[in-house]
Order: sequence, then C-alpha cells, then structure tokens
Amino acid sequence: MSQAPGAQPSPPSVYHERQRLELCAVHALNNVLQQQLFSQEAADEICKRPLSQLALPQVLGLILNLPSPVSLGLLSLPLRRRHWVALRQVDGIYYNLDSKLRAPEALGDEDGVRAFLAAALAQGLCEVLLVVTKEVEEKGCWLQTD
Repeated sequence: MSQAPGAQPSPPSVYHERQRLELCAVHALNNVLQQQLFSQEAADEICKRPLSQLALPQVLGLILNLPSPVSLGLLSLPLRRRHWVALRQVDGIYYNLDSKLRAPEALGDEDGVRAFLAAALAQGLCEVLLVVTKEVEEKGCWLQTD
C-alpha cells in the first residue's frame, strides 16, 4: 500500500519509560527490553539475592554508588548526593578504598565484605558494579552455581 505524496511514515511503536524518582537502572532495563519487566522491588531483590552467590575470588573489585550526606561543617543538610566507592581485596583482606577516607579501611575476609555490601544495600538506592577480568565475564563465573 502506498502513502500519499509528502505523508510521513508512522513511527514504530517504541516502549519508553520516563525517569521517576531515582529508578534510572530499572527504567534502562525496561527500555532495553522494550517492556515493563522490572519493578524497583524486583531490581532490589535481584541485587540482594546475588550478594550471597557472588564468587568473590573471581571478582577483581567492586564499585558502589551510594547516597552521601551533604554537610556544611558540623551541620548536616537534608540533601543526598551520590558518591562512588571502591572495594578491593589485597593480600587476603578486603578494603574500603573510599576516596573520602584518610586511609583504606579494612573490612576483613569475605564475610566482612558481604556484611559491608549488605549494609550498603540496606540503605537503599545503592548500585554495585563488579570489576572482573574479560575471561571471568565471558564465562560468567562471578556467580556461584551451587
């Protein structure tokens, strides 16, 4: 069927979620998948469940995006900004390498870093990025399969 001269073709039906609250990760997932498959609750559950399944020896490091309080001297303001924090194991000990700390903070063994991650996730609006080698990423062996 031909269109009238000068008529514009109708645009394809494209699923698009607009930004609401700070749920950009959920919106990005749904927009890529072209349907509403993820909710905030589902994304939160996914983040919490793989925490116990992380194969930490396969992970080079972790980068967290956390809410960070805003203060003016001793006065804490009711604003929240975002801050990126690095976690890394060195010689068998996991460290919080937050650039706002005066020195690295020892978190201990795997249990210590898991406790730190659980506390960060409990704050809400926390994102965790895993830094792995290309080989680990290709094999998907950053999760335990038991």
